[in-house]
Amino acid sequence: MKTLQASKLKRKREEGKGKKKKKRGNKEEKNKVVDIRKPHSMLEDDHGEGEEGSETEDVEIHSDEDDIGINGQTACEDSMYLSLFDLHLQHSLSKEEIDCKSNVKFSWETPAIGMKNCKWIGTGKNIMEDLDINSCHGLKEKLSEHWMDVYKTSGGKDMSSPKQNMFFSLCSSYRDILYCNKRPFYLKGLEDASIMDAYIMHSLNHVFRTRDSVKKNDAKLTKLKEYTESDKFRDQGFTRPKVLILLPLASILYRVVKRLLHLTPSAYKVNVEHKDRFTTKYGSEEDTGDIENVDESKNEKPHKSSKASDFQMLFGGNNEDDFMIGIKFTRKTIKLFSDFHTSDIIIASALCLVNKIEEAGSNKEKDVDFLSSIEVLIIDHADVISMQNWSHVHTVIEHLNRLPSKQPGTDVMRIRPWYLDDHARFYRQTIILGFYSNPDINASFNHQCVNYEGKVKLMCEYKGVLHKVLPEIRQIYERFDVDSIVEADDARFDYFITKVFPRIKDLDQGGTMLFTSSYFEFIRLRNFLKSQNASFCLLGEYTTQSDISRARLWFYEGSRKVMLYTERSHFYHRYKIRGVQNLIIYSLPERKEFYPEIVNMLDGSNNMTCTVLFSCLDKLRLERIVGTTPAKRMVAAEKGVFVFCH
Repeated sequence: MKTLQASKLKRKREEGKGKKKKKRGNKEEKNKVVDIRKPHSMLEDDHGEGEEGSETEDVEIHSDEDDIGINGQTACEDSMYLSLFDLHLQHSLSKEEIDCKSNVKFSWETPAIGMKNCKWIGTGKNIMEDLDINSCHGLKEKLSEHWMDVYKTSGGKDMSSPKQNMFFSLCSSYRDILYCNKRPFYLKGLEDASIMDAYIMHSLNHVFRTRDSVKKNDAKLTKLKEYTESDKFRDQGFTRPKVLILLPLASILYRVVKRLLHLTPSAYKVNVEHKDRFTTKYGSEEDTGDIENVDESKNEKPHKSSKASDFQMLFGGNNEDDFMIGIKFTRKTIKLFSDFHTSDIIIASALCLVNKIEEAGSNKEKDVDFLSSIEVLIIDHADVISMQNWSHVHTVIEHLNRLPSKQPGTDVMRIRPWYLDDHARFYRQTIILGFYSNPDINASFNHQCVNYEGKVKLMCEYKGVLHKVLPEIRQIYERFDVDSIVEADDARFDYFITKVFPRIKDLDQGGTMLFTSSYFEFIRLRNFLKSQNASFCLLGEYTTQSDISRARLWFYEGSRKVMLYTERSHFYHRYKIRGVQNLIIYSLPERKEFYPEIVNMLDGSNNMTCTVLFSCLDKLRLERIVGTTPAKRMVAAEKGVFVFCH
């Protein structure tokens, strides 16, 4: 890490002269964007708001130089130490750097510490060589001390683990991160809390360092006899919000905010406003007591139910998927439900933000300018969000870091140059976390994350879940040929209607389940079965409860021979379908834990056989189910049929 800081510092020094030689014409042009007004700090509205203790006491502001140093040395004014936070935000992008962003490729790989069969791959320089896994460099001293105290008090053992320190250091490098091997809390009731803690501490660190920078420059400007135009005082964006966290469910929002409050040092939270309102709105009936002091290490036990335990853990709380909350830090107070334009951190669902974007598009009085200055974007539980609608995430990212539609309240002379140049997206760090990845998540990471620092991605090998399938069931995998991703849907459909459907259309016996992972495939198969006058029933994510009950009864009694069943319907309801005699998996499920659940529905049938369709483009799903090594062999082998039975 020290080597990384030193190399960045050298780069920063080389940029110094170029910054001082900026042409006046460029500055005058930028000044036309926003009217010059009296010097104004985004933190001015923090004063005199009647918070507890705010009138007489100030939180001590620690400068970045006080927290850590390079090689243990203090720096002179000309070569003053800069934290990774400063080095990242004060970098001046060249035209060449911007032009080459579209051609960046992953060029290095290194084993992942603490994770078997996993490796990191990345662009640019291999930063893993410089990371110090024995400490959390870059973290403010108060945050670091409190983090240690929290773990000591709760008896946690992961604080000093290389895995946690490594991930926090990786966040502090300000590179884009795709980490899709995060163990979720709803599987076996145990979340990889070290990862959540690391990104929360990174968010707090970013917010407090931003605040420190603004406060210090406010003090310097106050001492000056007259206002001086200087790039060294450019420390702000168009609006105040700097961190955006996207989550799928309100119950997960409750978990994250609880932990955020718990990890915030006491000096910054003498008062937490609207705690009761927050618990009432987003907590469940079991969520009572002090939300700041909750032992996350104790696993919640699911209630007794016929549903799977992970389903109960995930959907046992507040299942609202349209939510948004602003969090503001002012002196010694944390304000929940703060105005979005004046918040420091915004936590929301992608659906809620898309609704606000659409409202702003149709109503000129409304805007989403609070998205214009986001510098850290965190998407947690990306796999669950993809079960909802990943296109919403795509829309949100597209609307980040745009020029504001209305006059910003910030003094233009305090706005960083790259905001005015419309280059903010190149400075935004995006961290995507999930249980697994898929083509949609990969596409967003590869094409929408253009951080000039580069990106890192975790790649893992899988053992598969075939051992969880009943040993009597024969699983026959049939590969169909496809030349391109554009033709994949048609190729799958053509293979089904020519090779698979003829086997089942004349069967007198019913009980055939057609499982598909996509709603569009569901509609296409429904229309085809209608055209063939087939006897079938539907069980999709938009099927009404009364129709679902009727369809399950018809299928069990045999009055409908075929049932169409979607992965999203299984995700939201976890139905146990009775009467399955023949299973055809039209497309593999995204979630590997669903595969044995679906296949084991054949238990008790006369024909314990399952047919699975796949192509070389299904490698990501295939390796999670059959294992990485068999998946590689299956997509490359000359033969196209594979049988699994144990």
